[in-house]
Amino acid sequence: MADEAQFQAKRPVSASLAGPYGHPFHPILVTVPIGAWVTSLVFDIASHVVNRPGFLTQSSEWLIAVGVIGALLAAMVGFLDLFAIPGRTPAFRTALVHMTLNLLVTAAYVVNFLWRYSDYTDGGSIGLGRLVLSALSVAVLGISGFLGGKLAYRYGVRVADENTQAEGYTPGGSTRNARPAT
Repeated sequence: MADEAQFQAKRPVSASLAGPYGHPFHPILVTVPIGAWVTSLVFDIASHVVNRPGFLTQSSEWLIAVGVIGALLAAMVGFLDLFAIPGRTPAFRTALVHMTLNLLVTAAYVVNFLWRYSDYTDGGSIGLGRLVLSALSVAVLGISGFLGGKLAYRYGVRVADENTQAEGYTPGGSTRNARPAT
């Protein structure tokens, strides 16, 4: 049963939407919101250091928007990967917590964007409440990222099997058998 479940979790539900075997799109797409949101937090902090912080607060607001759009795209593909994981397994439960945390973080950033949208033009530094919301959101995002890493690196969700991986360590190894028979 466990071998069959592992095999199922490595296969894409839809290779054209979720990425081909051994190369899922979800880990690629999550770099957009992570990078945008971490950078927006750096800009928020920097807005308290510079003399004219308006450009930083406005840039931070738009980075938050870019992050939300990127998170929604990553969530759609990640949802497809969730379908590949058999239910009632530790990997599935971990994936549900990972997904829930990511949806909460995305919702927090939507709120943060709307909160900022009305008054970024004042040219001042970012308010303390918005800064705290961003910092907490990034912290929760880090916890969720840890769980995503656990899914890939411990449970091997959407990761190529060991025989396929071994080709990368075989001198003169062939890539013609990169995909095991389904």
